[in-house]
Amino acid sequence: MSGALQPVILSGGSGTRLWPASRESYPKQLLALFGEDSMLQSTVRRLDGLAVPQAGPIVVGNEDYRFIVAEQMRLAGIEHPRLVLEPAGRNTAPALTLAALVARSDESDPVLLVMPADHVIAEPQLFRAAVEAGLPAAQAGAFVTFGIEPTRAETGYGYIRRGGAVQRLGKGVLALQAFVEKPDAATARQYLESGEYFWNSGIFMLRASTWLRALQVLQPAMLDACSRAMEGSRQDGDFLRPDKAAFAACPSDSIDYAVMEKLHAHPGLGEAVVIPLRARWSDVGAWEALWEAADKDSDENVVRGDALLQDTRNSLVLAGSRLLVALGCEGMVVVDTPDAVLVADKGHTPQLREVVAKLKEHGREELLTHRKVYRPWGWYDSIEKGPHFQVKRIGVNPGASLSLQMHHRRAEHWVVVRGLARVTRGDDVFDLRENESVFIPLGTKHRLQNRTGDPLEIIEVQCGDYLGEDDIVRFEDVYARA
Repeated sequence: MSGALQPVILSGGSGTRLWPASRESYPKQLLALFGEDSMLQSTVRRLDGLAVPQAGPIVVGNEDYRFIVAEQMRLAGIEHPRLVLEPAGRNTAPALTLAALVARSDESDPVLLVMPADHVIAEPQLFRAAVEAGLPAAQAGAFVTFGIEPTRAETGYGYIRRGGAVQRLGKGVLALQAFVEKPDAATARQYLESGEYFWNSGIFMLRASTWLRALQVLQPAMLDACSRAMEGSRQDGDFLRPDKAAFAACPSDSIDYAVMEKLHAHPGLGEAVVIPLRARWSDVGAWEALWEAADKDSDENVVRGDALLQDTRNSLVLAGSRLLVALGCEGMVVVDTPDAVLVADKGHTPQLREVVAKLKEHGREELLTHRKVYRPWGWYDSIEKGPHFQVKRIGVNPGASLSLQMHHRRAEHWVVVRGLARVTRGDDVFDLRENESVFIPLGTKHRLQNRTGDPLEIIEVQCGDYLGEDDIVRFEDVYARA
């Protein structure tokens, strides 16, 4: 299988410029901004129909949202993905190194197709064609990247300067002359008019051995730290956990800076080439970028959800769980979530970084989580809260179970509204059906389980002098949480 294609999905990052839809515990790659699939799921499905053999994806991501990633992969049809949990954020080069070491662990040497999880490619068939065009070059030991045909003088992207055709590596393969930083407006116009530049997509294809050999020469400390982290790794169900202390010593750098920009000075490591990707592409780095990438109506509006627009043009309107009316808006961004609303001029959305910094400074919970919070067993939605009480809607996935737990400072009342619940209360174990309820006194051990193949939903009413999530004492937990 040394010639097989190994997808590698880099699922780090927080996407703070897409607040309030994106939160630290639920970043942009997990959001369904284009259709029903999340951006992560779209990245997986983008390879459906590829005319070359491929293995199941390796996903490298943050431990904080590991269970959400696992569930989204399951819903995308990947039952047992290889999920590598970064102990700390170290940028894309160490993340790729972990994936390359995993891919080589069975003595094979696959071609890695490295894709960020937060990109949008509107014509996936064109992406697949570009991958197929670049595969022979990657198999031959080249460093392959993909350049996006620019459609405007964009200052928010890095650029790639192209060279001539490299016919011995395949049709459509071009020499990669240089990576160029994000330009100013005048320089971006020059790049666009010259026809010699692509946008840098951040998508790469190369053999695992090609990458690791380059690191030996260019980034030996990075390779050593990642190798030691993998030597001390442990398997935890579907999750592979590299050693935390070893990985913490790893230098932080991007694939471009760590390796790609240094290849011209080290020709023996492999040739850098670029494949043109003539598809609508966006890294959706800000709300304006989402408006640019999405399909629009006759008034150049992008609308999602239950929204009514009147005399509104060139705007992005994302409704949440209620009716949203936009009247007389021009070039606006309106994003409604259950606990926060953004109203902004489209041109000002890059300043969201400053807003997020202020939210962090003030310790606002809305920066960290949504009102609806995902857990390994399902989710809960805090639909109402006041002095000494809280009402939650709780969903438990088929076959899932909450921990056996107790609370020191609150009691709970559960009402089943959908499905069949298996309840443990003290020494009693019994089933509750729809419209049935149970009271869990303060200090009583309890557990909620869904032992069926259908979803379970309950309404939970909490009462007590403290209702924080840290008032949980766990006795048994299938997810090994503290």
